[in-house]
Amino acid sequence: MNMTLKQSKRRRVIKEHVGAYLFLVPYLALFSLFFVFPFIYGLVISLFDWNLFFPEETTFVGFDNFRTIWFNEESIFNRYFTEGLRHTLTFVIASVPFLVGIPLFLSVLIDFEPRGHKFFRTILFMPTVLSISSVILVWKWQFYSNGGFINALLVKMGFEEIPFLVAQPWAWISIIIVTIWWTMGINMVILGAGLKNIDKTLYEAAAIDGASYLKTFRYIVLPALAPQMLIVMITTVIASFNVYGQPDMLTNGGPDFSTTVLMMRIRPLAYGPNAEPGVAAAMAISMGMIMIVLSILQARYIRKRGEE
Repeated sequence: MNMTLKQSKRRRVIKEHVGAYLFLVPYLALFSLFFVFPFIYGLVISLFDWNLFFPEETTFVGFDNFRTIWFNEESIFNRYFTEGLRHTLTFVIASVPFLVGIPLFLSVLIDFEPRGHKFFRTILFMPTVLSISSVILVWKWQFYSNGGFINALLVKMGFEEIPFLVAQPWAWISIIIVTIWWTMGINMVILGAGLKNIDKTLYEAAAIDGASYLKTFRYIVLPALAPQMLIVMITTVIASFNVYGQPDMLTNGGPDFSTTVLMMRIRPLAYGPNAEPGVAAAMAISMGMIMIVLSILQARYIRKRGEE
C-alpha cells in the first residue's frame, strides 16, 4: 500500500513538472550542441598529433601537447602559449576593474533618476549593439598618430602627439578604452536592474541613522547586488580572457607582439597553413580550465562577502 502511494505521488510530481522539463529541452540541446560537444571534441583533438590534410597520419600522443605548451621551453609552442597567456592576463587584470567599476558607478548615478537619465542610459548602452569591426573603424581613426582626431586636437592645444597604437603602455590603454566604451552598457543594465530591486526603506533607515553615502553603498548596495555582481564579474572575466578582435584589429598584436593575446596564437594554429590542431586544442582547453578555476574562486569570494 505504501509503495503504491509513493509511486502515485512520484507520478503526480513528474506530471506537475513536465512543463518545466520541456522548457529545459531547447536549452539543453543548444548547450550540448555548442558547448558540451565542442569541449569533448576539442579534448579529444588535444590528445592527438592531428593532421588536417592527411588524417591517416594522425597519431595519438596523450598529454604530450599539454606538456609541450606548459613545460618544454625549447618549443616555439611553449613561447606562443606562455607569452599569449601573459598578455591575456595583463589585459584581464588591467581591464576588469574598469569594466565592472565604471558600469557600477554609472548605474548608481542613473538609479538616482536625474533629469534625462533614460536618455543617457540609452546613449551609454548603444555601443554594445555595434559590431567589433564598426567599433575599431571608429576608434582607430581617433587614435592615429598622423591625422587622428585626438592627436590633431592635442597638437592644436600645444601638446605632443601620443603614439596610441605603436608604443606601450599606450597600446594597452587604447585597447582597454575601446573595450570599456564598447561593452560597459551590458554590465550597467544588469547592475541597474539589481539596484531597482533594493528596498528603498533601507536607504531611508540609513539616512535616519546618519550613514554617509559611502557607508550606505558599502553596507546596503554592495551586499544587495551580490547576485548581479557575481554574474557581471564572471562574464566579464570570461569575455576578457576571450579578447581577440580589439588587439587584432586595433594594434595587430603590436608593438613587437606585446598585445598578441592567446586567442591570436590559437586561431592560426588551429586553421592556418601550418596548422597544429592538437596544440591549438591543448591551448584552448588550458585557457578554459583557467577560466573555470577563476570563476569558481570569484563565486566563492563574492558569496562570502555577501554573507558577511
